[in-house]
Amino acid sequence: MSEQTVPGLQHRTVLLEEAVDSLQIDGERANGVYVDGTFGRGGHSRRILERLGPNGRLIAFDKDPQAIAAAQAVSDKRFEIVHDSFATMAEALASRGVMQVDGILLDLGISSPQVDEAARGFSFRLDGPLDMRMDTTRGMSAAEWLATESEQTIGKVIKDYGEERFAFQIAKAIVARRAIEPISGTRQLAEIVAHAVKTREKGKDPATRTFQAIRIYINQELEELEVALSAAFDKLAPHGRLAVISFHSLEDRIVKRYLASKAKVQQPDRRLPIRAADLPQPELKLLAKMKPSDAEIAANPRARSAIMRVAERIAAGGAP
Repeated sequence: MSEQTVPGLQHRTVLLEEAVDSLQIDGERANGVYVDGTFGRGGHSRRILERLGPNGRLIAFDKDPQAIAAAQAVSDKRFEIVHDSFATMAEALASRGVMQVDGILLDLGISSPQVDEAARGFSFRLDGPLDMRMDTTRGMSAAEWLATESEQTIGKVIKDYGEERFAFQIAKAIVARRAIEPISGTRQLAEIVAHAVKTREKGKDPATRTFQAIRIYINQELEELEVALSAAFDKLAPHGRLAVISFHSLEDRIVKRYLASKAKVQQPDRRLPIRAADLPQPELKLLAKMKPSDAEIAANPRARSAIMRVAERIAAGGAP
C-alpha cells in the first residue's frame, strides 16, 4: 500500500497514489492550481506538492485544529492551508484571486488520528468525552446535542444518517437515560445503544451506526459535501479533474448522483429541427470508479469501504 505518515502520527492515506495520479499533474498542468479539500495529516497534499512545478499552487482545507497544526510543518511557498470546511471553497478561492483550478481532491470521512484519540469522542471503543466535532473550536458537541434535542429528532437523525432500523428505540433509551444522568461519555452512549439494539450485525458493534449518524449530523457532513461538489464543479477549469473518496453509502450516493447529473443531458424531442451543434452537451466526463486493492485493505482495514470517483470538466462546446 502507498502510505505517508507524519512523525508521531500513524495515519495511512487511502488511495494515495491513485488519487493523486487521477489529478493528472504533469506537463503544463504541473504549474496549475490544485485544491485538497481535506488536509487531514497531509498525505495527499505532500504527494501533490511532489508533482507540482515551481509555479504550481496547492490550497488545502481542514476544519480540525490538529490537522491545521500538522499543516504548519509543511514549509513550502506553493502551499497554503485554510482553517475551514471545504464547503467554503468558492469564497476562499475567490478571496485569493483564484477563479479556476486544475484539480480538486475531496477525501471524506474522518482520519485515523481522530478515531484513535479518545478525547475527540468519535470512537465507541475508547472511553472519552462525547464530543465528535471535527472543529473543536466551533459548534455544539454531541453531548450537548443529545442533552437538549427531542426524542423524535434524535431518532430521525439516527435513522436517516445511520440507516439504523432500531433508531427510535435507541432515541427512546437515550432520552430515558438523560432524565437520570447526563450522557457525557462515549462508552456510556455505546452501552445505551447496545441495550436498545435487539439484533446485532455480524462483525459490527451495535453502536457503529448510531455513532456514524450523530457524527455526520453534528458536523453537517452531507450538507457540506453537496455545497463543496457544486463549488468544485464551478471552479474547475476545462479538462480539470475532480476526485472524491467516500467511505459510506450516504456520501457515495450524493457524489454519484451529482457527477451523473453533470455528465448527462436531457435530450430534446428528435422531431424538433435542432442542429447537432446546438444540442445540449454534458459538462463532466466520468473517468473512473475505484476501490482500494486487496493489498491496501490488508495493510489498512479502514480502507475497505473507500470508493473513489473521478470526473473531468469538459471544455466549452463539448470539445474533447
